[in-house]
Amino acid sequence: MKKRCGWCGNDPLYIEYHDNQWGVPVHDDTLLFEMLSLEGAQAGLSWLTILKKRENYRKAFNRFDIEPIAHYSKQEITRLLADVGIVRNRLKIESVIKNAQAVLSIQEQYGTLDSFLWRYVDGEAKQNFWRSLDEVPAQTELSALLSKDLKQLGCNFVGPTICYAFMQAVGMVNDHIVDCFRHQEVQKKR
Repeated sequence: MKKRCGWCGNDPLYIEYHDNQWGVPVHDDTLLFEMLSLEGAQAGLSWLTILKKRENYRKAFNRFDIEPIAHYSKQEITRLLADVGIVRNRLKIESVIKNAQAVLSIQEQYGTLDSFLWRYVDGEAKQNFWRSLDEVPAQTELSALLSKDLKQLGCNFVGPTICYAFMQAVGMVNDHIVDCFRHQEVQKKR
């Protein structure tokens, strides 16, 4: 039996996410924006709740195509608030739109969201060597800096803890526990 990070539990969806996505370096702006949006939606909820709604989010938010989302109208917000497939929290929904607008500005300034984000780790995933989940921080100085900068650029739902979860998810940091079978595999993908 494969040894996994303890947080992933036994849910097949969680296992699939852990084994194939979490911690793998992402450089596609659309997927980076999707993950930033989903991490924000997760605030106060379990990640499994969001994973179960992920496909609904993709349908509701134009598959996270940044440009159209940045121009959503009040009618789009009303449509999203009525969509039972997503978390119907006005602030979280509006933050996706606001964050899309900020990402367009980031892309103008830095070329891509990818180049903006990955400069925080000098373009290479930070490799951690945690022996237990208790050692893994909820946030770091780096996630606090990313949070501060994203907020200054107009983003919402990007606190230091959300930013660290995002950095873990998109592989900016490898926080698989050292005895997890994915630790070494993800390390090689950096």
